[in-house]
Amino acid sequence: MTDSSRDAILLAARKAFARLPYASVTLRGIAADAGVSASLIVKHFGGKESLFTTVADFTEAATALLDAPDAELGRHMVCVLVRSRRASNSDPLLRVVFAIGPGDERAFMRERFRTQVVQAIAARLCGQDKAVRAELVAAHLLGLGAALAVDRTGPLAKAPVEKVADLYAPGVQALIH
Repeated sequence: MTDSSRDAILLAARKAFARLPYASVTLRGIAADAGVSASLIVKHFGGKESLFTTVADFTEAATALLDAPDAELGRHMVCVLVRSRRASNSDPLLRVVFAIGPGDERAFMRERFRTQVVQAIAARLCGQDKAVRAELVAAHLLGLGAALAVDRTGPLAKAPVEKVADLYAPGVQALIH
């Protein structure tokens, strides 16, 4: 499977699992949206449950977001998020917003986000209120991701990554201190 096929499958799966209850999501539907066969999904992901587990995994996103020294972490996070959105028309974190509804699978995704992203951020912080500050860092990143997803042609969508970081990262960095 090519990287583009894998990316297309994961993007289609993220959309499907975000918009529909787990029981309503089908591999055929995901395959049609991704432009691949359902058998290709089964071959590489094993089935709907393992595909969902892959979609609900934030480890790769957290690793990319946290791959910078503390003094540059806020700026790095903003740049990674904006570049990811622009490169793949998806956000490494925003899918968790669609997990606010009821259901075990949505609770599973929220818990994964909390343990893999928020707690990973908290582990990098020093001082008081680390847990609250980590949640606020995540909230900043989710807000930026939502803004980029909502208006894909406005000033924010057109602004250079470095300009967005110049304006947005200080708020994130203030929470990291």
